[in-house]
Amino acid sequence: MKLLRVGPVGQEKPAILDGDGQVRDLSGIVPDFAGQGVSFAALDAIRALDLTRLAVISAPGRIGPCLATVPNFHAVGLNYAKHAAESGAAIPTEPVLFSKATSCLSGPNDPVILPRGSVKADWEVELGVIIGRAALYVSQAEALAHVAGYCVVNDVSERSFQIERGGQWVKGKSAPSFGPIGPWLVTADEVPDPQSLRLSLDLNGTRVQDSTTGDMIFSVAQIVSYISQFMQLLPGDIITTGTPEGVGLGMKPQRFLRPGDVMEVRVDGLGMQRQVVVAPGDRHG
Repeated sequence: MKLLRVGPVGQEKPAILDGDGQVRDLSGIVPDFAGQGVSFAALDAIRALDLTRLAVISAPGRIGPCLATVPNFHAVGLNYAKHAAESGAAIPTEPVLFSKATSCLSGPNDPVILPRGSVKADWEVELGVIIGRAALYVSQAEALAHVAGYCVVNDVSERSFQIERGGQWVKGKSAPSFGPIGPWLVTADEVPDPQSLRLSLDLNGTRVQDSTTGDMIFSVAQIVSYISQFMQLLPGDIITTGTPEGVGLGMKPQRFLRPGDVMEVRVDGLGMQRQVVVAPGDRHG
């Protein structure tokens, strides 16, 4: 299934994309997509519906983030071999974990707003993993059985905040609009192998990132199992799993985001995002 949320900011309603590409209204039938709303029980209830009986949203307009809220927004750094190389970093021996503030969530086509003081904003196409069942101390073999689905993530990053200001990476990863997710939550049954997905990012029409999840140092199953050894993953949690080479930080000379830049972000089978970069305070682009 391809689940999405449509409508103005703060007024989104849950919907599903049917086999003909029509958006069908789920509001009033299922809870919003958050927490237990994306548990396996909730997804099974949606599967049992007769989609032809649901109203078609003929003009859905804005697509919101595919999750209304998230309990936790976990992230993995330096998880593609070529990206680690371009960053001048050693290959990690264990996943590098950090968090993004949940307030950074935004729709897949909403503007990316540069925060005040930003001088090194960067792009990162990533595969997002959405948890559907609580996971604590799960094995690698059991890990994927806890995944409800997948989505496209742009892990927008402010490198000067992240690297040059001390402390933890969360400061450079969490500004409002720095977490575009969607357009869809694609359920796990439609992604038989999360390690064989192509992902790419175009900046102003030029492809700057183009790789596959096969270049991941740690697989989705390894990541879910690893995180669960230290904390309990909850239904509705999202994990963004690292970016391939081609970020602005790794370019020579380095290239960072400026107002007016356009990012087109894709993961095969999971849809495309398109964001215009805007100056601080300009939320309309």
